Amino acid sequence: MAFTLIEMILAIGVAALVLAAINAVFFAALRLRDATQAAVDGAAPVEQALSVMGRDLACAVPPKPGGVLSGDFRAGAIRSAGVSGPAAIELYTASGRLSASEPWGDIQRVTYELKPPRNRNEAGMELVRSVARNLLTAATPTVENQRMLSGVAGIQFTCFDGAQWLGTWDTTDSTAGDTNLPLAVRVTIQMAGGDNASAPVELLVPIDAQSRSNATDVVVRD
Repeated sequence: MAFTLIEMILAIGVAALVLAAINAVFFAALRLRDATQAAVDGAAPVEQALSVMGRDLACAVPPKPGGVLSGDFRAGAIRSAGVSGPAAIELYTASGRLSASEPWGDIQRVTYELKPPRNRNEAGMELVRSVARNLLTAATPTVENQRMLSGVAGIQFTCFDGAQWLGTWDTTDSTAGDTNLPLAVRVTIQMAGGDNASAPVELLVPIDAQSRSNATDVVVRD
């Protein structure tokens, strides 16, 4: 049975419509895949930075006067040895990884600060984690700078004292009453570029380690 010319034209037209629909669905799926991959790639550095930062804060070591493997906890616009500009937070933490190639303990001094990007065309600043491992050296400890996150517009550390959130914390200042670790630390990171009105990224870390009071309990007996 032979097909007429009209039937062939109709068949070709229907096949063309089906192919056009398949092509549209295929390219829509490709665009969705690319957008999803871009979102995942963009979120991965942020998640990694928050994971490292959360571990540092959770393992914070309480301050001890005169201690070598313990030191002060300071948050806010501070100055720290080994960093070039104002730091956002400095703490001693037990988050150091032990390895046979590095004969250091798990206590390390960690500082977080924002630095200008290496690429001048890049928006925002770079979040840098400065680490001093060899705290027992007689000389100034070597500081290793680790670039954690790029495209950061700003970062803020707020500390909870049990009643309110404070923008600064300094255990070296006995007059402020912050001689112990805060009960929790909230990290707020605002990313630069794109939609600057987007909600900032937040991390809330409770701190369980607290130094004991030097006060002596007084027992009253009848």
